[in-house]
Amino acid sequence: MSTYAVTGVAGFIGSSVAEQLLSEGHSVIGIDNLNDAYDVRLKCWRLERMQHCSRMRFHRADVSDRKQVEAVFEENGPVDAVLNLAARAGVRASVENPHAYVETNVTGTLNLLDACRTRGIGKFVLASTSSVYGSCNTPPYREDDVTDRPCSPYAATKKAAEALCHSYHHLYGIDVTVLRYFSVYGPAGRPDMSPFRFVQWISEGRPVTVYGDGTQLRDFTYVTDVARGTVASAGLKGWQVLNLGGGCPVPLHELIGAVEQEVGRRAIIVRQPGHAADPRATHADYGRAQEQLSWEPLVPFREGVRNIVAWYQANRDWARTIVTD
Repeated sequence: MSTYAVTGVAGFIGSSVAEQLLSEGHSVIGIDNLNDAYDVRLKCWRLERMQHCSRMRFHRADVSDRKQVEAVFEENGPVDAVLNLAARAGVRASVENPHAYVETNVTGTLNLLDACRTRGIGKFVLASTSSVYGSCNTPPYREDDVTDRPCSPYAATKKAAEALCHSYHHLYGIDVTVLRYFSVYGPAGRPDMSPFRFVQWISEGRPVTVYGDGTQLRDFTYVTDVARGTVASAGLKGWQVLNLGGGCPVPLHELIGAVEQEVGRRAIIVRQPGHAADPRATHADYGRAQEQLSWEPLVPFREGVRNIVAWYQANRDWARTIVTD
């Protein structure tokens, strides 16, 4: 069995990756600063699911702080791979606070890559995003499409992180896999994303804010599918860039309809103008992940929505108070 450092371990995707690693018998050094970018109760709920496992060692640390990163690696023994899931995520929020995105997504990645260099850790996995494809490509997006025209600071910082990864691969021979995630959703997800928001708003009879006309497409990908691909990618050699996406884009109005059906209540829709940083559509070509990892998405969209609603109902006493505006 191996030892993995997983950053952003209390995050939506990071926690699912850590759970999968633990279920396979591996050890996890979990790193997270538990910041208040969104309600910390969600992060604590995710962490509590893993705290019983003796192979999970949690460190509250900020990847953008080089000394804190060095202290975590100094305290622990040899590490087989670093899986960097720590990130400031979200397109619109990055327009409001770009400096925080640079600190975590760029400086944080650099600090972790340098820890790999100095400690002889030969594998690094970077969680990137479909946002790097911008608006100049024709879906479905392939890994060799143009990614140098980002439409948001979030996308720009992730592209910068990818470039840093390639430089460390080139200079120091670190095996790097860059994973471009597409609209990851599932139970206990991020409250700034439409699946969580729509479930909460419709369940509580609150107005549902829709930016644009609702026909924009998102390639929703279930969180456990993404976690499975992320763990599998840790075994790849060399420099790899892979899409992990559902491959079947869904219009936002269809997501609303699915939530309405599962909740048993009609949405009160309030429309707002579209945001310039939001892509019109996302759609993954995941053929390379199929070839390299024998990976494909397994959880159907409607089943995923059903699981989110079930989680929300089971945790409604506190999940209804999470700020989603």
